[in-house]
Amino acid sequence: MPGHVKKTSGPDPDPAPWLYVSHELKEKNKAKPYDPKKSVWVPNKADGGFLEGLVESKDGNKVSVKINGEVKVYKADQVCQVNPPKFDCSEDMANLTYLGDACVLWNSVVRYINRLIYTYSGLFCIAINPYKRYPIYTYRTMELYIGKRRNECPPHIFAIAEAAYQGMMRSGINNSILITGESGAGKTENTKKVISYFATICSSGKKRPGEASLEDKIVQTNPVLEAWGNAKTVRNDNSSRFGKFIRIHFNASGKLSGADMVVYLLEKSRLTYQQPLERC
Repeated sequence: MPGHVKKTSGPDPDPAPWLYVSHELKEKNKAKPYDPKKSVWVPNKADGGFLEGLVESKDGNKVSVKINGEVKVYKADQVCQVNPPKFDCSEDMANLTYLGDACVLWNSVVRYINRLIYTYSGLFCIAINPYKRYPIYTYRTMELYIGKRRNECPPHIFAIAEAAYQGMMRSGINNSILITGESGAGKTENTKKVISYFATICSSGKKRPGEASLEDKIVQTNPVLEAWGNAKTVRNDNSSRFGKFIRIHFNASGKLSGADMVVYLLEKSRLTYQQPLERC
């Protein structure tokens, strides 16, 4: 749930505000001041990011840009065109008119500010860790993605999982999902969401009295493995010490039949050397 709010009873909350770009936000973005010929991004040395400005003049390889009332000169290759405001909060950055670093960063930032943490970039799905609880992993959310194509629903890790499942069922060939990123990006959490999605939509329904189902057993193994192989770092309280290759097995009818895990790439450097402020 958002922030400190925890769901205790009742139906799952509507996940729409955390998945879809509202009409009000679209209209607000369109109203932003914009000059199709002069609006540009320029690098900001102070924080390594970018600033938006207006081109004042061009002199060969030099471009004069007005930023917050001050005119500065940049090299032409440092200046990047700004996308029209209607593209702000774009669900797929492959649809942007301009694909410079600043444009990609801005679209990611403006979506993140508006609590939209998933964004497509062509075949990839970018996830930005909100460090908050959002109600976008409930069964109500899963129902939005079951049987849907990726372009029929908003960006989400469930859409990636559903696409892989559909590809496997349609072709009869194994499919893979690669989840990667820096420490604290949310790799472990998104992996658990993928497993939970499969365990929910591919449940066999078979369960002996007094015994956990196969789906529950698969989901419950991950915390045990985390307790053995994860540790606290400066940036992440639950940092994985190794890569995990998880195989989830399905029968001919598409129901879960089992799972196994292979551990690889153990970070030996963390066994012999410790970063400052890291836990022993």
